[in-house]
Amino acid sequence: MTRGTSINKADQAVVSLLSIRIVLPGCSSLKEKRSRLQSLLNRLRKEFNAGFSETALQDLWQSALISCVMVSNDGHLNQKMAEEILRFIESHFPDEIIEEYHLEHR
Repeated sequence: MTRGTSINKADQAVVSLLSIRIVLPGCSSLKEKRSRLQSLLNRLRKEFNAGFSETALQDLWQSALISCVMVSNDGHLNQKMAEEILRFIESHFPDEIIEEYHLEHR
C-alpha cells in the first residue's frame, strides 16, 4: 500500500477490550494480591497473544480489574478469544472468582 491510499472497510482492524473484575478471596495484603495477580497475568500473556494489565482497584486487597486488549481483522474472532480467556481463568485459577466482565469492540 502506498502512502495516501485509503484503507477499505474490510481491511480495517478490530480492537476489542475485555475488562474482568476478579475477586481474590482470602487475600490479606496488597503484597499477596500482587503475587496472585502477577501469576495470573503472566500465564494469560503466555497462553494468549494479547495484552493484559491490572487497570483499576489497585488499592483493594480482594478485588482487581484486569483488562485485555485484542486486535484482529474480525470481531467474532476477538469474541471467541475473550470467551476462551474467561474459561481459562475459571479452569486454571479456580480461587480467583470472575465477578463480572465486559467486552467492547472498536
